[in-house]
Amino acid sequence: MVLRRRNLPAGWYPDDAESVGRLVSSWAAQETPPVGAVAAVAPHAGWAFSGMIAARAIASLREAETIVVIGGHLPATAMPLAAYEDAYETPLGAVEADSALREELSRLLAALPSGALALRSDDVPDNTVEIQLPIVKARFPGSKALWLRAPNGPAAMALGEAVAGAGRSLGRKVACLGSTDLTHYGPAYGFSPAGHGQRAESWARDVNDKGFIDALLAMDGHEVLRRGEDDQSACSCGAAAAALAFAKASGASRAELLGYASSLDLRKDESFVGYAAVGFY
Repeated sequence: MVLRRRNLPAGWYPDDAESVGRLVSSWAAQETPPVGAVAAVAPHAGWAFSGMIAARAIASLREAETIVVIGGHLPATAMPLAAYEDAYETPLGAVEADSALREELSRLLAALPSGALALRSDDVPDNTVEIQLPIVKARFPGSKALWLRAPNGPAAMALGEAVAGAGRSLGRKVACLGSTDLTHYGPAYGFSPAGHGQRAESWARDVNDKGFIDALLAMDGHEVLRRGEDDQSACSCGAAAAALAFAKASGASRAELLGYASSLDLRKDESFVGYAAVGFY
């Protein structure tokens, strides 16, 4: 068995099962989200900043045989990526990869009437999927997973729809998680259109982040991609658009904001990031 090893250091999330279990249990003991979501969007910063918000999104998901986690950090013109290992390492034990779903997905993408997409191998370290897997393992200990990454362009929606189609082809009950953070504001990110201080914080929260969240709640994938790219309101808008497309192809008809936070809640700084959890039902 080929195992995809953990890459992120312990500062991102704990490296032992006891600490992971304790944290996930403490988050579960707080406000419980509505369950049964077909798909959800979750942030992917270190757990100290956004773990509780991500856990709320994952807790909202319906019971499923396979949890597809779609990350990002890819330009709009890239091809989607997949991890081709047999399993993914977490502190709670390995999560088995759904290789059959991956192969069916690859077949469907290659046959798209609008133009073939090829799943490329994800061979570089990236946090957007890995950071979610221990929480997925805790919430769905008997489920398989599939590691994907989506570009910030229209191919993301084709990917999400194809994931739903692959699940139907195999008779597999699937849930999907899209992984993105929101506005990266301040000098550390080279993005300060509203200046600094309280005005900047309010603009990032009430204008830029809100615009992206509103597009998710309206279940408008094209607007999700536009706002993410044009407004710089999400670092991996393709992951969110893919999860939304999966949800719509799976029959979801409404979206709900499950939580919102900012790195400012933990640490005051002139550079900061927003985080949201959204469920599709």
